[in-house]
Amino acid sequence: MEKYDVIGDIHGCFKEMEELLQELGYSVSEKSIAHPDSRIPVFLGDLTDRGPASVKVLTQVCNWILAGHALYCPGNHCDKLYRYFQGRNVQLKNGLETTVSELEQLPLKNRKAISHQFKKVYEQSPLYLVLDQGSLVVAHAGIRPDMIGEKNKRVKTFVLYGDITGETLPDGRPVRRDWASNYPSNSHIIYGHTPVKTARKVGKTFNIDTGCVFGGSLTAFRWPELTTTSVDSHQPYASERFHLYN
Repeated sequence: MEKYDVIGDIHGCFKEMEELLQELGYSVSEKSIAHPDSRIPVFLGDLTDRGPASVKVLTQVCNWILAGHALYCPGNHCDKLYRYFQGRNVQLKNGLETTVSELEQLPLKNRKAISHQFKKVYEQSPLYLVLDQGSLVVAHAGIRPDMIGEKNKRVKTFVLYGDITGETLPDGRPVRRDWASNYPSNSHIIYGHTPVKTARKVGKTFNIDTGCVFGGSLTAFRWPELTTTSVDSHQPYASERFHLYN
């Protein structure tokens, strides 16, 4: 059986990423990442935005992916950064402004290299990952079981943003249905996107976005052990950013 460590939303928290990978037993350098037990790190998106070191996270993780040492599927923040690098008209808010600020401090040559590298990673990456003969599925905001195997605009919206209703909360965030409770799955589905105080298990689904950038923790899901490992965040705690399920 293949062995994976699925890493939750990093959002530019480079120090916590280093600490979590060390806790998991990885040997890490700027260009490579390896585990003595041949485990493979899997990044489920939202590498950047809001945290203190988005460019450093982006550069290092992209190096690992392009070297074939890690797997990745994009999140909504990744999708927006890709559109920014394409020169499209995106709003610099909800965290993207912090990444752009970091980029603007770099020489133009460096910015172009980072843009080229990330666009290459994004364009070669699937919307979601189906691993270990379908037993394990990784999607940034989750995926309904009946969507697994499909690739279309409806699926892209779901895996990037979750089961959104089209309505918004007073703070501007979209209202999302609790898809994990409504759609039982035969596969283990690992996702993030919606910050929770501790990893949330519903049936065979695990939400591992434990809000590192909001002062919670950075969490990995270990396959096939079905366990989680976390390290504490170094960021200020913002309790209002965590989702509370009924």
